[in-house]
Amino acid sequence: MKALALWTLVLSASLPTLARAELSDETLLGPGLRSRPAYDGSASQHVELVPVVRYFGDLWFARSTQGVLEGGLRTELAPGLHAAAQLAYEAGRKTSESAFLTRLGAPSIGAGASIGAQLEWDHMIGPMPITLLVRGRQHLGTKRGAQADLRLSAGVFRSGRVSAGLFTQTIWANANSANALYGVSAQQAATTGLPAFGARSGLLSASVGVLGSVELSPAWVIVGSMDLRRLHGDAARSPWVEQASNHSASVGLAHRF
Repeated sequence: MKALALWTLVLSASLPTLARAELSDETLLGPGLRSRPAYDGSASQHVELVPVVRYFGDLWFARSTQGVLEGGLRTELAPGLHAAAQLAYEAGRKTSESAFLTRLGAPSIGAGASIGAQLEWDHMIGPMPITLLVRGRQHLGTKRGAQADLRLSAGVFRSGRVSAGLFTQTIWANANSANALYGVSAQQAATTGLPAFGARSGLLSASVGVLGSVELSPAWVIVGSMDLRRLHGDAARSPWVEQASNHSASVGLAHRF
């Protein structure tokens, strides 16, 4: 709770830039820090360096500002509507980051990559910008399966150098993906002492969050976000899960181009 309060204080001072990072076409690049659970369902938190990336060219794009580090080819189908083919980074699960996994001697899950496609709709409702993003991703490791997510973001405040927004995101997983992350095989059950568990396809998680940005100068902005995520379905019932709800927070300094 102390860590959560600290990140809340940090973000309350930096709410101006993250909304701009997600709800504008500005090019941003810089370093950031993120506090996240060791894995969704873990009681352990981990702090890491992360990039702040947002770039949209005539054909190529790259970004880290909408929940996934991704890039690829993008085209405009209609005003405000874009389709893209993407390559994305997929995080794994490190045993060393979780006291629970370390105690069990559980196996790590390596990081990897996925290929997929997305549709993004950007619109203005009066003065409020909104972005609706739909993505489908197939992990390049065939046993890691596929996921789809739906993300809705809205800018709700802007005054001078400060802007802020809200977002919500839901993620669905097929059986291979759910089992890779939350299933317990017979072999794993024998070595860890956990009961065998098969995770089925369905809703994996849902989250809500706040994002914001603060303009330090015409060239530099502070961006930040905080979200609360809850596992659902078989993921929430998995023996790997210590707690079904987790929080993440990030803050970064980005150069505007």
